[in-house]
Amino acid sequence: MAERVFVYDTTLRDGGQTQGVDFGIADKIALAGELDGLGVDYIEAGWPGANPTDDAVFAQLPALARARIVAFGMTHRSGRSAENDPGLAGVLNAGTEAVCLVAKAWDFQVETALGIGLDENLAMIGDSTAFAVRRCDEVLLDAEHFFDGYKAAPDYALACLDAGLEAGAHWLVLCDTNGGALPHEIEAIVSAVAAKLPGDKLAIHCHNDSGTAVAGSLAAVRGGARQVQGTINGLGERCGNANLISVIPNLMLKMGFETGLGRDGLARLTHLSRLLEERINRSHNPSAPFVGASAFAHKGGLHVSAVAKDPRTYEHVAPDSVGNRRVIVVSDQAGKANLLARLDELGISIDPKSPQIGRLVELVKARESQGYAYDGADASFELLARRTLGTVPDYFTLTSFRVLDERRHDADGVPITLSEATMKLVVGPERIMTVAEGNGPVDALAHGLRKALSGAYADLADMRLVDYKVRILTPEDGTGATIRVMVESADGTGARWATVGVSDNVIAASYDALHDAITYKLLRAEAGA
Repeated sequence: MAERVFVYDTTLRDGGQTQGVDFGIADKIALAGELDGLGVDYIEAGWPGANPTDDAVFAQLPALARARIVAFGMTHRSGRSAENDPGLAGVLNAGTEAVCLVAKAWDFQVETALGIGLDENLAMIGDSTAFAVRRCDEVLLDAEHFFDGYKAAPDYALACLDAGLEAGAHWLVLCDTNGGALPHEIEAIVSAVAAKLPGDKLAIHCHNDSGTAVAGSLAAVRGGARQVQGTINGLGERCGNANLISVIPNLMLKMGFETGLGRDGLARLTHLSRLLEERINRSHNPSAPFVGASAFAHKGGLHVSAVAKDPRTYEHVAPDSVGNRRVIVVSDQAGKANLLARLDELGISIDPKSPQIGRLVELVKARESQGYAYDGADASFELLARRTLGTVPDYFTLTSFRVLDERRHDADGVPITLSEATMKLVVGPERIMTVAEGNGPVDALAHGLRKALSGAYADLADMRLVDYKVRILTPEDGTGATIRVMVESADGTGARWATVGVSDNVIAASYDALHDAITYKLLRAEAGA
């Protein structure tokens, strides 16, 4: 049986430190569900007490099927005991089964950054870890700047790990905090540590400042570490963290290790990678290893002919093993296998030889060329597929809508903007006109749609819009640019679904996304979901 490596995802914390990335509560909750479905072992959800968003996330996180939610924090401060440190209390009171406590493991940092003695730092590590062990099922000690510390004073760096281990820490996390250690150094140091401490308690946490975080993480596993930490798409402060999207398939497909993902989870990597980029409103890197749109793209000529004979000539792994697909311009089969797999996940049974599959493939390609993105909008994809197969009712038809924005001042002279939507719909035999107000044009549209439809469809009563993102697809067109709108909706059952609309008019794109959102809700209700 293959040896097990545990996957620890820090996207929700480290990823949130990326310049230009600001996860909202809805983002963190949705991504936690996706990561759990992928099969990661640990999800570090944030730092309780550090900001209101993280506090709200820990209060709202649903129970997960496989992953353990981890609260991140630090050991108690100098001059306080573990029992009387508010910061440590906030972490331990988050209600998670696991916590990760960060501590300095570099003598230089202890004396200059913390301004305390080396022995006091060891005592803080031991006391905090022991206190946490009594409160939680699992405690990880995050040894910050470990590799710099080991190079400068190996005995002291090891003493920091020993303090945590003796106090009951379940994992000792060796951190390359400034991303300066090269892979051969990491492997040598991890090997030296594993010779003195249990390898199955060692974890690796690499930053990418030298551009070698993935290689360093794999080198650490070669050296004996059995937990790998990182983020989806390598998000993180400065140059980012180790990219789990590259680390995981290398571990499983090339190094022969087992992870919690299994083959099914591995095949979801491309979907998750692209979904994350949609949530943070950023373009996906087409050249990203394993999951990029060009990762298995072959332009005409000798490469196409060689791949046709034996894909291994220019493909280091099978594209579908990581959920991607081979792209050959001359082939009308590109994407068919992936499409069939997605239909199967949705419970849509269809003969693979049906001409409808070919039509759906071409429709998806055409839509994506217009700017639609379905990796982050599964509900819109399902509706597109079902409509192509002729199985989605027309619950309502839009006759027209008009949205007005009014800028005025309240009684205190504070400027406010109010949006008003007037809508005309046909619902069955009835023609309906309604007017609704909202905090913005999209909110007004959403209120108007629900108001007009509530009489015919009581199932819409608990539906709400929880997230809304806009991406400018053609910035060179200025104010006439093509816009992609992503809408996330939720209802009283806890279900969440995302829909997409594309237009050169942001209100029109928003309406299309809202139309899909309501249609999907009604379709689920009809099916008893």
